[in-house]
Amino acid sequence: MILGTTVHFELKNQDLYLLPQKAIYWQQEKALIAADVHLGKVGHFRKAGIAVPLDLEQNELAVLSDLIFEHKAEKLILLGDFFHSDMNADWDWFVLWRSQFPKLEIILVKGNHDIIDEAHYHHLNIILHDELLIGPFLMLHHPLGEKELQSAAGYVFCGHIHPGISLAGKARQHITLPCFAFGASQAILPSFGKFTGRVAIRSVKADKIFAIAKDKVLAID
Repeated sequence: MILGTTVHFELKNQDLYLLPQKAIYWQQEKALIAADVHLGKVGHFRKAGIAVPLDLEQNELAVLSDLIFEHKAEKLILLGDFFHSDMNADWDWFVLWRSQFPKLEIILVKGNHDIIDEAHYHHLNIILHDELLIGPFLMLHHPLGEKELQSAAGYVFCGHIHPGISLAGKARQHITLPCFAFGASQAILPSFGKFTGRVAIRSVKADKIFAIAKDKVLAID
């Protein structure tokens, strides 16, 4: 069922809403799930002398704010690579943003880019995990291989590879769109951050692929 530009997807008897902002709202937990936000990446590139729009970081946080207010979320689950690298000036924007949501429970499942000292997260009342089992879902950053999935404690939610799907038009034009990729035992979320690349993935028969085109989530057959 599609509600506006949002797709309702039932999985393991849980109600998930796939959002065009490249996040998931999990109704039963009143939780937003997002992967690969990569805050601080703008500051990282500016420090290296690469021109990047100054307001990009604030835009990402503004989108999170809008989703929290719209869905009345009580929890934010981040599937790794929340901050891109070492702390820089963009961290100050996040500290200010966090002060606006003091009651929001924030859980960060650490990714390979999350190298900031954990004390800074604890100071902001952010809970850190290497992996986390919530209900039927196992929250990770890196996808698991087929053998690892056989012994996983729950259906896996992860990110890391920034999935996309390549679509071809009638005039031989091609476009790669970010997507949600649901397999039999694992879902890979698109990168929430706009300043990230996309990797085209090959759909297998068991996959359910949902592409994100501007402000719409579309099921791909």
